[in-house]
Amino acid sequence: MAGALLLSAAAAALLTAALPAHNPSTGFEDPPPDKIVIKVATVNGSGCPQGTAAVAVSADNTAFTVTYSDYLARAGGNSDPTDSRKNCQLSLLVHVPAGFTYAIASADYRGFASLRPGATGTQRASYYFQGSPSTASRSHPFTGPYDDNWQATDETDWAQLVYAPCGVQRNFNINTELRVSAGSTSPGDVSFMTMDSTDGDISTVYHLAWQECPDG
Repeated sequence: MAGALLLSAAAAALLTAALPAHNPSTGFEDPPPDKIVIKVATVNGSGCPQGTAAVAVSADNTAFTVTYSDYLARAGGNSDPTDSRKNCQLSLLVHVPAGFTYAIASADYRGFASLRPGATGTQRASYYFQGSPSTASRSHPFTGPYDDNWQATDETDWAQLVYAPCGVQRNFNINTELRVSAGSTSPGDVSFMTMDSTDGDISTVYHLAWQECPDG
């Protein structure tokens, strides 16, 4: 799962981490003209077995997409207790054009949920740069009865964006999670929540903001 993938649009997830020593110049910049390259350093978790998660980048260097094909949590019926929580941690090497840095402005998540009356589901995500003491987390609850596609968005105010350090390679880590609880449903009823679609693919889009690094 460690392959370099070209990025071409810009826009990605939410992120709060301690701002490193070199701060980018003030003011927002257009996306850099050169391509971004993202390499998946590691992918671990019960929600993304080997070969079931992929990263792609949009052509305008403003967004990247993580696609899952086997990400499902369920509870009730003959479900195993470990089925109720699934997670996936991606550690990404983001190679940006010289002189630029990026921050995660927002993240869009999509999937499908079938929750019986009395059941609940939760989608959660955390974001941080390698070596940062701070982690940003957001949760989105869902309550049964629910039988439909779902969508959740994590956002960071522009004034609170934290940028990757200039001139230093730091992995960007995304840890996502799905939880389902049977709650007060009948013992035989099964509730589930996925981060995939009927054709096996669901896109999680991360929106990026860009700044130019100071000279030197």
